[in-house]
Amino acid sequence: MIEAEELTKRYGTTTAVDHLSFTVRPGRVTGFLGPNGAGKSTTLRLVLGLNTPTAGTVTVDGRPFAERARGLRHIGALLDAHDVHGGRTARAHLSMLAASNGLPRRRVTEVLAEVGLAEATARRIGGFSLGMKQRLGIAAALLGDPPVLLFDEPLNGLDPEGVLWVRGLFRRLADEGRTVLVSSHLMREMEQTAEDLVVIGRGRLIAAESLGDFAARATGQRVSVRTPDAGALATLLAEEGAVVGEEPDGSYTVTGLPAERIGELAFAHGVRLHELSPKVASLEEAFIELTAESVEFTSSAGATR
Repeated sequence: MIEAEELTKRYGTTTAVDHLSFTVRPGRVTGFLGPNGAGKSTTLRLVLGLNTPTAGTVTVDGRPFAERARGLRHIGALLDAHDVHGGRTARAHLSMLAASNGLPRRRVTEVLAEVGLAEATARRIGGFSLGMKQRLGIAAALLGDPPVLLFDEPLNGLDPEGVLWVRGLFRRLADEGRTVLVSSHLMREMEQTAEDLVVIGRGRLIAAESLGDFAARATGQRVSVRTPDAGALATLLAEEGAVVGEEPDGSYTVTGLPAERIGELAFAHGVRLHELSPKVASLEEAFIELTAESVEFTSSAGATR
């Protein structure tokens, strides 16, 4: 378990992390989201003891991670797939980590096979593709068989097969009771992977809840409707203050009224309905809406960069 309490980090007059409190629980895949400049990387470095908090605390299973000897037995992390010596082989890189953490040499062979690099153990890392470096970084995180794992943008450079493999890996690790925290900008992938979310903006907490609860907080309630009596229904709903828009597939999207009220109105006035289903906001839609005030960099069109 990872627990942050009023975690704060300042660099001179700049506050990168601002009184941040959250809990990442075992047995769940937790997505760590935020716009560029939100403080995600700084927070991960604070968790790992690579930076010292200005105020507040963050603990891993009840203790600051920096206090733990042989850290790979307690937490595994992938922060930057490029942060490796290009002249070393994959086996040499992992063997060095294993030796410094008192881990058996057989773990090197095991994790290289697990991440699909068994045939590349003797190749120098400088010749690896980005996807192969990502796999090597994941292997390093798994090396100590730790109960807590952190991954920062682990899907960069992976092909579709690799993305599916990583998704399954995270689910398996969580099912084994481990704590899994994944930082990513890929909203659609997080929608497929994460169960819980920690969302920050400008160093402050925006949300710490399940993915479903976060998406449900987005405004603009929408309902999908199919009806052969579109004109009659549109008139009824307009009188209730709703807006009806036609979709390319022939259905209609209604905003401003819940599905229950739409059904009641249609029944009372004899309007036939062939479909009536609420449309939940996607994670991407909810993220854009709920972090809008925390975006640091925007283009002239208002999109984040």
